Amino acid sequence: MKVLLLKDPKEGELGLDPYVHEFASHGLQATLIPVLSFEFISLQDLSKKLAHPEAYGGLIFTSPRAVDAVKLCLCEKGGIREAWYNHSLRKQWNEKPIYVVGKSTANLVKEIGLAPLGEESGNAEKLAAYICINNSSISLPLLFPCGTLKRETLPRCLHEKNVPLDSFTIYQTSPHPSFQQALSDYFSEQGIPASITFFSPSGVRFCLKTIKDLAGDSINQIKFAAIGPTTAEAMASEGLTVNCSAEKPTPQDLVACIKKVL
Repeated sequence: MKVLLLKDPKEGELGLDPYVHEFASHGLQATLIPVLSFEFISLQDLSKKLAHPEAYGGLIFTSPRAVDAVKLCLCEKGGIREAWYNHSLRKQWNEKPIYVVGKSTANLVKEIGLAPLGEESGNAEKLAAYICINNSSISLPLLFPCGTLKRETLPRCLHEKNVPLDSFTIYQTSPHPSFQQALSDYFSEQGIPASITFFSPSGVRFCLKTIKDLAGDSINQIKFAAIGPTTAEAMASEGLTVNCSAEKPTPQDLVACIKKVL
């Protein structure tokens, strides 16, 4: 049985994408098609902010790309690289809470030597609640590196609880240049998949029309899945039936929810 995953592979990951691997272990043939492209911006300004942990109450990461931006800052010779890898700067940040959404983001945070908190929250709203419960007396702003298409859920929730936040845009999101051709090739060669999973609201926005055009009347045969509630909301707002949503954004939880509807 064939399933289509509309997500981006983790850069530098060896072997199969963990989602593809998990589906294969359950006898399902998964194909991954990247639908988003990212461009990093303002990295020098991000480095300057990271160089002054004393000005912040902690860090928030809600996407792997935000952590990738920090990793790029650490690749530049000079600047904060030496201080970070000589432990002094990294130690100062680790004395503050480092909040994350999801295990994939948490794993990337660990790769740069930081200790993540809140990874089990699963979405921005639950993470905001976690932050408020565990830091009711925050006086310094939390540094929040984010993308141009970030949702306002987390900033709004923290604002309502009077938690100061420094949202700083460090990447732009756009459609992947080859996603339309890749989708066309998939449908012409593999036919109609049993299930399609969206991994972001942006992915829904960029490629749902192409999928509808390619599937035609057969779209009603497809079981549509979401990686989480935010993506499910975006799918529903576009008039798409959400057959299932993963309880947590992990390969295991996604496979479990899709198997229930296939």
